This record gives sequence, C-alpha cells and structure tokens, in this order.
Amino acid sequence: MSGRYGHQPNRHLPTPVSAPLFPLFADLQGRRVLVVGGGPVAERKTEALLHAGALPRVGAPDLTPHLLAWHEAGRIEWIDGRFDPHWLSGVWLVVAATDDADVNRAVAATADARHVFANVVDDRELSTFQVPAIVERGPLQVAISSGGGAPMLARHLRRQLETLLDDSWTSLAELFTRQRQRIRQRFPQTAERRRFFEKLLAGPLPRLYRQRLHAQAEQHFLAMLDEHAATARGSVAVVGAGPGDAGLLTLNALRAMNEADVILHDRLVSEDVLRLGRRDATYIEVGKSATGHSTRQDDIHALMLEHARTGKRVVRLKGGDPFVFGRGGEELEFLRTHGIPYEVVPGITAAIACAAYAGIPLTHRDHAQSVKLVTAHCKDSFDTLDWQSLAQERQTLAVYMGVAGLEGLRDRLVAHGRAPSTPFALIENGSRRDQRVLTGTLADLPETARFHQVRSPALLVLGEVAALAGTLHWFGAPPVGTAAPTHSRNLPTPTLQAA
Repeated sequence: MSGRYGHQPNRHLPTPVSAPLFPLFADLQGRRVLVVGGGPVAERKTEALLHAGALPRVGAPDLTPHLLAWHEAGRIEWIDGRFDPHWLSGVWLVVAATDDADVNRAVAATADARHVFANVVDDRELSTFQVPAIVERGPLQVAISSGGGAPMLARHLRRQLETLLDDSWTSLAELFTRQRQRIRQRFPQTAERRRFFEKLLAGPLPRLYRQRLHAQAEQHFLAMLDEHAATARGSVAVVGAGPGDAGLLTLNALRAMNEADVILHDRLVSEDVLRLGRRDATYIEVGKSATGHSTRQDDIHALMLEHARTGKRVVRLKGGDPFVFGRGGEELEFLRTHGIPYEVVPGITAAIACAAYAGIPLTHRDHAQSVKLVTAHCKDSFDTLDWQSLAQERQTLAVYMGVAGLEGLRDRLVAHGRAPSTPFALIENGSRRDQRVLTGTLADLPETARFHQVRSPALLVLGEVAALAGTLHWFGAPPVGTAAPTHSRNLPTPTLQAA
C-alpha cells in the first residue's frame, strides 16, 4: 500500500500555509537534557524533566533554592557560569529559560547547528519544539499545544479537561497497561483489539472504576476478554458522505469512519471528508468515471468481502446518499448473500444539498409541488425514462448526470412539451469551497455548459424554482447567467406524443 488514500498515491493532503507541529511524546528516561537558566521558569522546566525520568543538566551562575537542593541531592547536574556551547555535548534536548534575549538566541543557534531540538521559553520563532500543556492520569497523558502561538488558550483547555477526566481514567490506563500482553495475545490483529476496547469502554467498566469498585471492574474486564474473543467478526458499513462539505456528515457517519479499519471511498468524496476518518485506516479509492479509470462494481464487492472476512470493519464511503443512485442496494444484496453483517448510514444526497447551497428550494408553493430525482449517464438510460412525465410543468427535476448528455436531455424535454424558457441551474462542486452556479434557460443549457467548461461533479436543477438562485444565493460566488452566444437552432417541436 502506498499513500494514505489507497493503492495509488493519487490523493494528497494540501499543505497548510502554516504547518502544524508534529505531535511527539519523547522518551527521556535516563537521557541528558540541558536547561539554561537558574530562575523560577528554569525550575519548572527542570521539575517536568525530572518527572519524565530525564537527567537534567542546569547551566546558570545562580540557582533557585529548589534547584540547589536537587543538585545537592544528586538529582541534577549544575554547571556554574554563563552559557558555553560545550554545554550541549551529549544532550538530547535543550531548554533556554533565561531572561537574557542574547543568551537565548545563542542557545538556539548552537542547538540548531548541532541538530538538537531547542525550546526557548516564550519565543516561538527560536524554538524547534514546544512544551505542551499536560493533563495526566497515571500512564495516560493528554498534551495540548497551540504551536506556541496561544499558550494561554492551551492552558485554558487543560483546565477544562482536568475537570472532565476524573480519576477513573487513571485506573483504566493502569489496567490496560498491566494487561497489555494478555490483550495482544488474545487479539493479535489490531482491528480486533480496537473493537474490544471500543466495546469495553462503552460498557460498565468506566462506571465501576468511578464507583471505586476495582475488584468488580477487573472481573468484568476478564469476562469481556473471553466473550469478545469468541464473537469478534468483520462487518461493512455503507456510509453516505454527502456532496463534499464535511459539515454535512452525520454523527453516525463520523463514528463509522473513526471505527473503520478499511475505507473504500468514491473518487468524488472530498478531501475534507476523508480527513475526518481514522488516520491509520487503509484508504482505497474505488471510484467510477465515465472517461477515465474506473473500479468495476464486482471488484468493489470483492474488496468488501476480502476485508470483512479477515475480521475488519469496512466502510464503503459514497458521495451523497448510498441509496440514491449510489448502488448501495446492490452492495447490501451482495453482503447478505455472503453472510457479512452490515449497516447503512444515510447521507445528504446531492440534490438536496447542492440546491440548498445554491439557494434553490426544490419545492415551492408558487412554483413546484413535486420534485423528481433523475440520472441518465448514457443513451440507453435515456430510452428508459418517462419523458412525458418529466416534461410536466410546476415540478422540479434534479438530474444526477454531471455534464454528459445535456443536449439530448434538452431536446427530449422540449419535444415532450417542456418550454424552452424553463429556468435551469447547473451546480458544479456543490457545497464545496469552489462551488460554481450557472443559470439560464433550457434552450441554452448545453451551450452554456460547454461555454463555461463545466466539469463533474455537477448537478442540474431544472424547473421554475431554479430562477430563485439569482436572488436567494448565500454560499460562494453569485450565480453566473447565460454567457454563451445565442445561435439559431432547430429545437424539436413541442409535442405530447412519445418520441
């Protein structure tokens, strides 16, 4: 597997303007660390290093009483004097905690030259690592960092977490640490272990520890260890990802994505949505394309079966809703035939979301009393549609067809009685940051799409309500009206007879 998002590294996370810090818990047990400075700030940093099992070397002309006491007790090494680059010999990290800016800069420069990470207290620019705010519950540590830009915000959040995480978390962390080898032997696969922990933590175990019933908690843990080992099995969740805006995901979709071992996702599932899944899950793109490489539906079925049979939780992540032109029904039939447990998490389908983000009500008392969802990707599928019904007035058509076949769509609707002046809105990348809405009339629909080079994903909304896009838009750029040159064309003569 190469790349986070599947067999081919064809998806890349965009690099933010200001890159975040890489979170890292350093094992400093028995390792030398230099603290430059002997005042109260240096004392606090040294105390934290001692707590981590480090061997602090403190360099300063004078020490606080506590630092001096630690030196006399043999807990720290004291170098009496002003900073010297040789102090960094053999150290893993350095902390500059003086009130002399020149000294702090010298420490940072020397550390950088020797490839040693340095923290200069209250100086983000000179630091190559930041010391986070910590919430500690036994072996469990929660570290909070603002990247050095807003330390008071990190401390404020730490105070909130201190009240949220009670002492039962210490007992849980100690139990899992104590039983680590036993759990790994019982569940050699990472996916099995994760499901065991999820079930355990969702049950009465945390409550038993909050009630100080430690013996009962241990008994419950052992019983669950035996029970879960006998019942662990794989499953598939067919999940709707919506049209692109990650804020439109449901809570159940987020839960499924964060419990997944494998995520089989469509090509058009947005990067923003994919970022919300488990970072160590296996991401495999199984998208379909009318023009490029596509994954066959049989291959998608095979991937679901392969991973579920190895005990993994599989998420089949689809743009929009899996049961609206998403072939979710076919996938459930396949899973049922092969005895694979499944669940369905509905998503907001493109017609609802894209129309809403374009300011278009799909129904309106004055304009449309019904809405029809249609897909037509090729000539053969065109022939199966009831065009006479689709051409009726005072209804809205939401057409899931990207930009293919617009000319045939227009001609057939007009031939069956739909007025060439019927408004349309073509919504490209609906609900996403680069959403674009084009408006016009049915007569100019294909020419408008070609002139503006509309690309998939795009949804067509056709009907009287589409005219409201110009006045009710609220998201992104205002709609663009018809800009294609008007040519005389021989449109089909409206008729109510079947073509």
